[in-house]
Amino acid sequence: MRWFLTVLGVIFGIVVFLFLDYTLPSKQTVRITNTYNRLTDIGANAFFYASPDTGTVQNAQGQRDVRFIDTVRPNGKPYVYRNEDTGWIWPPYFKYDSSNLHAQATDLRSTATSPEWVSVTSYGWRIAWLSVYPNAISIKPVAGPEVKPFNWAAQIILLILGALLFLLWRMWNQFRERTIDPAVRSADAAWDRLDARADAARDRARGRMRRWWDGLRGR
Repeated sequence: MRWFLTVLGVIFGIVVFLFLDYTLPSKQTVRITNTYNRLTDIGANAFFYASPDTGTVQNAQGQRDVRFIDTVRPNGKPYVYRNEDTGWIWPPYFKYDSSNLHAQATDLRSTATSPEWVSVTSYGWRIAWLSVYPNAISIKPVAGPEVKPFNWAAQIILLILGALLFLLWRMWNQFRERTIDPAVRSADAAWDRLDARADAARDRARGRMRRWWDGLRGR
């Protein structure tokens, strides 16, 4: 039973980690190379795109007109973002300015010979074989490729979650000390009394049997 609970705890921890890793905002320093719209097939990867409730139009073939932002990292590797509104749906970024962000990204495009570096705040993963892209939330110019703004939002959210987990842990400990542990001790004491009574009854029965047998032998 203990190994099952351990495996269950590990799986739960992995799920929580993946949920936070996908949902929490991240910051990357990049150079924008291109911005464009593209008809994108939405199928098995629909979970990683905005909900149709945000006003996103999808045709009968399961294609959606999605804005994209092409970027290059300081190490020269490409990184592509999508740019979709989130609305009031999960995750709760309440983003309604994808068109404004697209215009800002277009204005900040640059070349390798004359680079302009920006910090892009986004959430999500880049999974090439599933055509999954992180969703850009905001863009801010930075002085150079070595600038890495501190991710205050993610740290504050993690701090709040940590405080909530600590509070839940303390509440559980108090509940266990005040309710569960006394109940377990009471049950153990009741079992001990029952066991002692059973032992006493067994001893009395043995005594009667011995006296009865001694009486038979005396005859």
